[in-house]
Amino acid sequence: MPERLMIGTRIRERRVLSGIRQSDLARQAGISPSYLNLIEHNRRRIGGKTLLKLAEALEVEPSRLIEGAEAAVVSALREAAGESNEAERDRIEEFAGRFPGWAGLVVDLHRRTETLERTIDTLTDRLAHDPFLADSLHEVISAVTAIRATSSILIETEALEPEWQARFHRNMNEDAARLTEGAQALVRYLEAAPDRDADLTSPQDEMHAVLAARGYHFSELEVEGAQPEDIARLVAAKAQNGLSAPAQALLETVLSRYLDDARTLPLRRFQAQIDRLGPEPDRLAEATGAGLARIFRRLAALPEDMVGPVGLVICDASGTLIFRKPINGFAIPRLTGACALWPLYQAMAQPMAPLRTRVRQAGRGAETVQALAVAAPSGPGDFDRPAPMQAHMLLRPDPGEAAGAVRALGVSCRICPLGNCEARREPSILSEGF
Repeated sequence: MPERLMIGTRIRERRVLSGIRQSDLARQAGISPSYLNLIEHNRRRIGGKTLLKLAEALEVEPSRLIEGAEAAVVSALREAAGESNEAERDRIEEFAGRFPGWAGLVVDLHRRTETLERTIDTLTDRLAHDPFLADSLHEVISAVTAIRATSSILIETEALEPEWQARFHRNMNEDAARLTEGAQALVRYLEAAPDRDADLTSPQDEMHAVLAARGYHFSELEVEGAQPEDIARLVAAKAQNGLSAPAQALLETVLSRYLDDARTLPLRRFQAQIDRLGPEPDRLAEATGAGLARIFRRLAALPEDMVGPVGLVICDASGTLIFRKPINGFAIPRLTGACALWPLYQAMAQPMAPLRTRVRQAGRGAETVQALAVAAPSGPGDFDRPAPMQAHMLLRPDPGEAAGAVRALGVSCRICPLGNCEARREPSILSEGF
């Protein structure tokens, strides 16, 4: 029910709280009781003069009757409803208007659940892909194994020369010290694990942090005459701020492709095409002669006020995510381990064939996202080796039109609540119905 139609509900609630009978309020407003009854049940629109008279009789500001519950609360309640078949979606505005306190509580609980899901996501991601954690666990296991092997020799060997016995004791002492240091380092590291932004652990993370801080848009590379030297200056500035050498190399690669895209599709001409055709990749590709993959990257590099919310995911032929620009309503894991049902991977099996799919991530709210995917060569090939392939998936809010069924998919198997999934690689750590 639209927000403007909830005025009647708020009038009725205010009248009941004030202890005024419906007939008395109607008389003060100069309307019939039957007409007021229709207004209170949201079956009739209310004119400005009548609204002012009702507000005066109820001793309330007219804006209090018009505004009602905040739109953000209503939107959050819709998100909290998710895929539930039991939620009464058609009465969400009424619930928010009549019981704002309970509505706020439901929204707070939903936000807490989302926070817990993100924490699990972060911990799982770090357990799966964190090299420091893997090395620390390997060090601890190696020390434990060495201590056990040495103790077995001491116990099982009845006659052991004093020299060898002292050597084994010394080895056990050294291995025990190594185990203590490794365990302490592991505990210190895990104490910071829930913080998603703490201690970036890979050059990919560092590179993406730089891109996110700039909104994935670099105006220096958009100007006519931009050169690779401009990229070198950008990377050098980040290096002075502590960007690691591997992350610098990754950033230089991404910015070099950015510059190539900007030269092929200059901002002014590309913006003119967007103004004429809208941010539709297929129409823009036809008008400019550029490939869909380049159009995807160009759209993802433009400010939101030009093209709206746009996300982008790129993977190489191994399935590793090498670029990720997130969008609200669609979670993206780091590096590998993404859901095999993503159109991104289906596109890799059909090179150059564009795919359009409406998707919704299970357990992540009810937002539907439009996913456009295509796989294309990222470089030249020859007779000795095929051209390297990369798959691109553009993400944007679903227009809400009837454009086919919505496909349910996950983020990654370890944190996916989908049951009986034919693409599942490993069990989920989430209990059913989380």
